[in-house]
Amino acid sequence: MRYFIYLEFDGSAYSGWQIQPHSPSVQQTLEQSLALFLRQDVSVTGAGRTDAGVHASEMVAHFDLDEPQDCAWMQNKLNGILPADIAVHRIVPVKADAHARFDAISRTYKYYVTLNKSAFNRDYSWFLPNEPDFEMMNSAAEILMKTVVFTSFSKLHTDTKTNDCRVTEAKWEELPDGWWVFTITADRFLRNMVRAIVGTLMEVGRGKLTVDGFQRIIESKDRCSAGDSAPAQGLFLHKIVYPDNLFLI
Repeated sequence: MRYFIYLEFDGSAYSGWQIQPHSPSVQQTLEQSLALFLRQDVSVTGAGRTDAGVHASEMVAHFDLDEPQDCAWMQNKLNGILPADIAVHRIVPVKADAHARFDAISRTYKYYVTLNKSAFNRDYSWFLPNEPDFEMMNSAAEILMKTVVFTSFSKLHTDTKTNDCRVTEAKWEELPDGWWVFTITADRFLRNMVRAIVGTLMEVGRGKLTVDGFQRIIESKDRCSAGDSAPAQGLFLHKIVYPDNLFLI
């Protein structure tokens, strides 16, 4: 029986989602917790990878069990075992061939910045001592929705077969109390893509790069021509959407 598990996590203490040889990961912690009360080894496949320090308000993964189990019971058991920085929202049965990564229709990330320094938000936002030009950054962000190849914003030497993505939303919005959020939605994302985009947009906002220059960086298909990656702690995987026909309830 295959299940989708929806969870959130604070990535501050983890090396990212994927299991690492000598560092704690969210995937490893989840697998160990499932095995503890199910009394069997459980392999969990996530909808994607998140870097060290990146958070998720919604991550989805799938796992298989030999015998069906009550979803509410599994959720309660997991939330009682998992550390405080990981919480399970729900577990649902899905078709036997449903895949958390390959069947996703869209993914949405949010990146938070703040203009007001706070000792309590340092792990969940990027503090900007000087306000950038968000209007100019939005002008540059519109280009992303007309772009197909995102090589300039991809980590080098990955195992992906294509760097093509379809971005359907990319915009900065002002929030109360000096906060801003960048929301980006696409059918898929490359490794480090969102942080590279945010870091390069910040070059535009600081007047170090024009909107036309941003366009030329995309056309160059060269990661070295883009800006530095934004810090990990401001990034949240926000939502993942799947076809309704995958679910059994």
